[in-house]
Amino acid sequence: MYSDLKDKVVIITGAATGIGKAIAKRFAREDCKVVINYFNEDENPQKLVQEIEEEGGTASIIQGDVSKEDDVQRFVKLAHDTYGRLDIYVNNAGIENEVPSENLSLEDWQRVINTNLTGTFLGCREAAKYMLDHNIKGSIINVSSVHEIIPWPHFAHYAASKGGVKLLMESLALEFAPDGIRVNNIAPGAIDTPINAEKFSDPEKKKGVEKLIPLGYIGEPDQVASCAAFLASDQASYVTGTTLIADGGMTKYPGFQAGKG
Repeated sequence: MYSDLKDKVVIITGAATGIGKAIAKRFAREDCKVVINYFNEDENPQKLVQEIEEEGGTASIIQGDVSKEDDVQRFVKLAHDTYGRLDIYVNNAGIENEVPSENLSLEDWQRVINTNLTGTFLGCREAAKYMLDHNIKGSIINVSSVHEIIPWPHFAHYAASKGGVKLLMESLALEFAPDGIRVNNIAPGAIDTPINAEKFSDPEKKKGVEKLIPLGYIGEPDQVASCAAFLASDQASYVTGTTLIADGGMTKYPGFQAGKG
């Protein structure tokens, strides 16, 4: 737990399920005031708010599409109007779909790029603008992916979006460092979330993924949420422009683990 996070105001996009939900609950346990963005009612954001409030936390919800400029501006306005400030912005919303690249439609390409890269840009821009206007030395955290580093056939649009997020983060970290605004990424590996539920329910597919992880197991959303809390806290006050990789070693060439190669 990080005592300096108490009463900080945080926005988390795509926060009704999976990693975003775990991050929202973790910040609530840190006594932050949490703004939960969700995309559609099927994600049942009201249940998450109820869970947070039952644990003594404070949360608000707002529906919106992170790729829409007006929607992202509304997220920041809600935080200000409800809680009076914004200290932390977590760009978590993201989508993916598998398509062989020769069959990848422009529509699919744009949909993934618009959510994962443009949505992250808009969140960073609006958060930074608010922090600059209100002289807040805040923290911006992007939930990227190991695929900002690892190529991924059939997911070229996803990998391109996450590679873009890496250089976006690094560029903004340089730009806003003089103002005390820190910008970092978290790059999760294989995490047990709803988006992966079908794949991991197949024992053979799950075993195949575990072979790519030196630690030998699929990660949990709470493990990623712990990274977000650390990066937002004063314990990471000298950390900016970096990617914190939470992947069980997946990016460390596991094929060489037994001395092969």
